[in-house]
Amino acid sequence: MAKIFITGASSGLGWYMALEFARRGHGLALAARRMEKLEELADRIRREFQVEVYAYTLDVRDEEAQRAVMAQARQDLHGLDVIIANAGIGESSPIGKGDFSSTRATIEVNVIAAMATLHHGVELLREQGAGQLVAISSVAGERGMPGAADYCASKAAISCYTESLRLECLNENIDITLLKPGYIDTPINQGAASRPFLVGPEVGARALVDAIEAKCPRSYIPSWPWCVVARLLKWLPGRLLAKSVG
Repeated sequence: MAKIFITGASSGLGWYMALEFARRGHGLALAARRMEKLEELADRIRREFQVEVYAYTLDVRDEEAQRAVMAQARQDLHGLDVIIANAGIGESSPIGKGDFSSTRATIEVNVIAAMATLHHGVELLREQGAGQLVAISSVAGERGMPGAADYCASKAAISCYTESLRLECLNENIDITLLKPGYIDTPINQGAASRPFLVGPEVGARALVDAIEAKCPRSYIPSWPWCVVARLLKWLPGRLLAKSVG
């Protein structure tokens, strides 16, 4: 069975992916800021699935801490097969309104910290000689949307970074997977005014884990209908997407 490292595992997609991986018998290294929630998840996994699981306190904005935690996870699990850059936040507001600190936080977590996970992750996998890196982006990165500029821009950035990483790893035994979820019912989007094609977290997690296990280069999650909708977003006239942002 594979040995999986997941950032942002204390809630949302990270939490449900961890459960799904455990259900399939994989060993886990779970990292997040909220150790109490991580221990709750780890205890549940040990109780229900009897797989090896470790929990680590980690603020992904601390680059050196990321490097140290990955190294410790590799030591504890005797190697890492899959490293998932999942940690993210959903803060966003209309441009020119509100406090710019929310924009800064979104970029620090969704872009810089995620890049650091992939940067140090590929270093580690190159030392091992093999492995898989996974970036959790979003359909929101396909096009800038009113009222969500920060989030859309952050996901577009990490998508481009991951595609570049794939090209750099073409001649190495390292797989790169870019996943772009649509609306999956987790706290990051529960305040949204509209959530088209919403699926439950268990359904979303199964689709994510299926794509990771298949080593898909890239995939929308769930594939249907987002494989079509995401492409349409790029071509729809702006007036159809525009809305009042107060």
